[in-house]
Amino acid sequence: MEQINAKGYNEQMNNSTDERLSDVRVRFAPSPTGYLHIGGARTALYNWLFARKMGGVFVLRIEDTDEARSTDESVGAILESMEWLGLDWDEGPGKQNPAEYEPYFQMKAKEQGVYDKYLQKLIAEGKAYKCYCTPEEVEEMRKAAQAQKKVPKYDGRCRELTEEQRKQKEAEGRKAVIRLKLPQEGKTVFDDIIRGRVEFDNAMLDDFIIAKASGVPTYNFAVVVDDVRMKISHVVRGDDHLSNTPKQIHIYNALGWKTPVFAHISMILGQDGSRLSKRHGHTSVLEYKNDGYLPEAMLNYLALLGWSTEESQQLFELNNLIEKFSLERCSKSAAVFDPQKLVWMNGEYIRQKGAGLPAVFFEWLASTGQEEKISGWDRQLLEKILAVEFEKVKLLKDVFGLFDFFFTDNVEYNPEAVSKVLKAETAKMVLLESAERLRNFSDFTAPSLEKFARDLAVEKNIKTGQVFHPIRVAVSGRTTGPSLFHMMEFMGRDKVLARVKSTIEKYLS
Repeated sequence: MEQINAKGYNEQMNNSTDERLSDVRVRFAPSPTGYLHIGGARTALYNWLFARKMGGVFVLRIEDTDEARSTDESVGAILESMEWLGLDWDEGPGKQNPAEYEPYFQMKAKEQGVYDKYLQKLIAEGKAYKCYCTPEEVEEMRKAAQAQKKVPKYDGRCRELTEEQRKQKEAEGRKAVIRLKLPQEGKTVFDDIIRGRVEFDNAMLDDFIIAKASGVPTYNFAVVVDDVRMKISHVVRGDDHLSNTPKQIHIYNALGWKTPVFAHISMILGQDGSRLSKRHGHTSVLEYKNDGYLPEAMLNYLALLGWSTEESQQLFELNNLIEKFSLERCSKSAAVFDPQKLVWMNGEYIRQKGAGLPAVFFEWLASTGQEEKISGWDRQLLEKILAVEFEKVKLLKDVFGLFDFFFTDNVEYNPEAVSKVLKAETAKMVLLESAERLRNFSDFTAPSLEKFARDLAVEKNIKTGQVFHPIRVAVSGRTTGPSLFHMMEFMGRDKVLARVKSTIEKYLS
């Protein structure tokens, strides 16, 4: 028999009045088995945006039933990542939560017997049963089914055990899992906000496990119980969970519960077309923080990984992003993660900081524990440099390599810069003239220094670049970097003269 479970509820939600929208409750429910990765952060963002747009509630729930891999360290990293991104949750860890929805950690819920009562209810009603088959026996069943060109799944041999047979299994020392009884024909159908009508043949599903032999509920069971007890209205998650949805719908049905609205967002791929992984670069959100990406740039970029506006807008103020976001505009197609676009976008946000960049940089430096990288640097001078040279910075970590030469007496000269610039025909003359004339230069400011350099080019009948480039290499050791004349002003006359003279002695004498 066909089972259509979510459609009616979807229509109810899609046709909601403003009053109904206030009942929107969504959740982000990570498993604390590692750091928050890019895909998880995007899922959290989409839930957050939807909740904020609808005036609803954004719940953070920790799904820690993976006893072997869940750690407190991972919980801390997830919370830190969420806080850095600014994805403030309304309920969850660290909040004053409504008592009716506690706890927000699954293992705490298990300890309080939250899941056991529903497991026992299903068994008592004959909708679930204890299975004593070992993992090895189940694997043999699947292999046998494959050999017969059938669907490889559990064959249901414990489905109708008598009480005597169960006692015999237990006498043999066998531990039991609990499986849900599924219909063996018909279809499970639901309407997905992003994917439309989705169908699964029940014959392809087996009586899946809802509680392990240890008594810990499996993901599919715990997530349904938690979503119902927390009154989650919309489940917005990655499409890697699409195959879990029919199983969860069967749990909703078995317990007589109404399903939420489902929206499955597309996966994220690397530029080579494979699933995003470490070989494509950073996957942890905190790695991006440590590299000096701004949280607002990360949010903007993540929002565009699978969602767009009709006019293909690229840069958003946060309020504008909330206003324009909709699940209906999310793409079914996989998103491609483009690191270069993310760097470009981060540079755009840094330029927006303008003269406020120094405060942003020093706050980031302290929050990531990287203060030692500028040990010995003149902080006030660095602040002046950043306030003027902010357009050169794409990532906050660029500051270390862009401006380090200001704060050292041992400049490293790029070999290519030496061979191409300092060995040019007019370079020695330019540096000798500069050293002589700048010694008594009274107005050592960027405008006056630029006029000096241009006047020298006119006087010697050479191009301005033939003046600018040798001076740049002499004082910085490189051919690119901050604007030349601001660089000279920040460095000061004495240091500029010392470096020009040192360059002449080292490379041109």
